[in-house]
Amino acid sequence: MNQIYIPEGYKPPLDAYETQRAIAYIKHAFQEEFAGALNLKRVSAPLFVTDASGLNDNLNGYERPVSFDIPAVGEDAEVVHSLAKWKRLALKRYGFGIGQGLYTDMNAIRRDEDLDNIHSIYVDQWDWEKVITAQNRNLDYLKLIVNAIVKAICDTNDRLHVRFPQIRTELSREVSFVTTQELEDLYPDLDGNARETAYVRDHHTACILQIGGALRSGKPHGGRAPDYDDWQLNCDIFFWDAQLQRALEISSMGIRVDKESLDRQLTISGCNDRRELPFHKMLLNDELPLTIGGGIGQSRLAMLMLGCAHIGEVQSSVWDKATVEACKNAGIPLL
Repeated sequence: MNQIYIPEGYKPPLDAYETQRAIAYIKHAFQEEFAGALNLKRVSAPLFVTDASGLNDNLNGYERPVSFDIPAVGEDAEVVHSLAKWKRLALKRYGFGIGQGLYTDMNAIRRDEDLDNIHSIYVDQWDWEKVITAQNRNLDYLKLIVNAIVKAICDTNDRLHVRFPQIRTELSREVSFVTTQELEDLYPDLDGNARETAYVRDHHTACILQIGGALRSGKPHGGRAPDYDDWQLNCDIFFWDAQLQRALEISSMGIRVDKESLDRQLTISGCNDRRELPFHKMLLNDELPLTIGGGIGQSRLAMLMLGCAHIGEVQSSVWDKATVEACKNAGIPLL
């Protein structure tokens, strides 16, 4: 069921055109800060991949990709859910070395998404991937990269304040790291989303680690496909959204599976059929580089920094009639 929250007394921070200018500035400034911090080069990326390639992201396992046939090719294709697997293959094809990486604009359609203030069927994010060594496959290195991303976000926010002084969103640079098991221990009576909001309300900027595997309760904190992140070496980055009074996930990322963790996670999740797909065969045969990577939501970053009440204020998408009417009555301008 679609849900919407209307902040009391909400007024758009900028008019329609100034909002567009601010979105463009955020994207330009963040790409500079982010690419410089992680040594990334910009590349082009696909909107769709073939079904047989196994390159599409299966997300939580129940989302249906938008698919279509290509008569001229003789294959079926799927609009990407994300580029988690494609990026790793691209690093090999482009000959990127250790410490080098790529980033790209990723646009996706997730038609089974429930809609609310921060969820849309249209996804736009910066997808990125970087080659690492075997010695980098540890939590300390993951935290190092997380801190670099948070710094890039906060530096962009500071630059935005100079360009648009009427925007005064405050973001904390201090990252609080917590594992999903620690969250379950802290809030045993809450579900995963409620735990995130409870924790981020107190810490404002948080990194929740180790998402995907079952906790001591027998339930996972949240869904994670078994074939890109190592469940022991991944995380989500959250900021406190003062406008919506909730935790806002800005990035999902992690150190990617090597052949041992892929083998283990495919078995645990009952996805052994994927072992025969081209991408998975390459991983199991040690033919792809070790990497770290993730995605950073473009629209979510913009709505956070601008203090918007709804993601539809910073991206053009399709909404149900009840959402359109509620936003109209509340003075929330949907693009």
